[in-house]
Amino acid sequence: MALLEQMQSSGSMGQQKQMAEAEKTGADLALLGAGASVLLAWYQFFVRGNRTRGLFIGLWPPTILAFSSYLRQKAMSDKMESVMPSSSNAVSRLLG
Repeated sequence: MALLEQMQSSGSMGQQKQMAEAEKTGADLALLGAGASVLLAWYQFFVRGNRTRGLFIGLWPPTILAFSSYLRQKAMSDKMESVMPSSSNAVSRLLG
């Protein structure tokens, strides 16, 4: 029983390290893009007075963040399938 716990803890530490690296990669760029589009939307809406364009650009941040979230979830799913191939059916059921 202790051997199994040691194997799980060492495996989870490696997975945590990989997850931290994966989170750093895409999230920063997506947050910068979403923030820049919010600022651009405010600029168009308030400064230039082009309300239609400001509203259109204001719809970009949720789309950027949703796409980034999808890519991160897909990467995590792929990593889980490579680590535990037998649980791929359970993972696919959870992800829909």
